[in-house]
Order: sequence, then structure tokens, then C-alpha cells
Amino acid sequence: MPAPVTGFELAAAPFRVAPLRARLLCAWAGGYASFEGWVRDHHDGRQVLGLRYEAYEALAISEGRRIVTEAAARFPLTGVLCVHRTGELAVGELAVWVGAAAAHRDAAFAACRYVIDQVKARVPIWKHERYADGRARWLHPDPASPVP
Repeated sequence: MPAPVTGFELAAAPFRVAPLRARLLCAWAGGYASFEGWVRDHHDGRQVLGLRYEAYEALAISEGRRIVTEAAARFPLTGVLCVHRTGELAVGELAVWVGAAAAHRDAAFAACRYVIDQVKARVPIWKHERYADGRARWLHPDPASPVP
């Protein structure tokens, strides 16, 4: 089996998933799984109008790359990639994408879950939500914190 393709990127503008998926195509891969996180129109019972992601870029990229490398070591993958948006996003926009390819589906599914969970927990990316009531709130690292 060839060495797994790995990568983590921040994107300041909308990106296309198809070219990312194409990077994971491999004769060894029998399965592919992906996760897409979108901006939703609500949070904790409040209407969300949009949000902004900010990142400590150098550390975010370094930690994101560490996470996909861990996933490639932890699961028998042929590839794993992740892209996370920064900047202003509207409701419905793609905020984060994870793709994983493996000889078998179980590893691809498990790797996607591992990567998104670790990115949310460890990568210094902060979300600033704007609400219909005129308020706004930073969410990270503790999304369960009370609304001001």
C-alpha cells in the first residue's frame, strides 16, 4: 500500500469538494467517506444570521496537519484530508470538509469522525455567531457556555 495522502488547509473563500475528493482516489481504496459541516440557521434556540471564523493560522495549520497524520497512523487509510473555512460565512455555506479513503469503509468512517472531533477540540479556530436579536457570541472552545 502506498503512503497515505494527508493534508489540512484553511480556506478564506468557498472551495469545491470534487477536487479534494479526486486527490483521495487510489487503486488501493475500496471506500470513501466524507463529512461536511454547514452553517445552520439556529443555535441554542436562537436564530443565526451568519458567522465568522477566525484562526491562529500558523498554529491551526500545524495542529490540523498533526491531526490528519494521527488519523493516517491510527486507521488503515490511503488518504485523509480536511479543509476549514475562515472569514464570513452565510447560513447554508460549507464550513468544514473531511474526506477519508481506505481499503474498507469502516476505517474511512472512523477516520472522518476522529478528524472532525479532534479539529473541533484542538485546532485554534473560533466561531463568532450573529443572531437575529442583534447579539453575537464567540463559540470556542466551550460551546456549552451560557449565552450572555
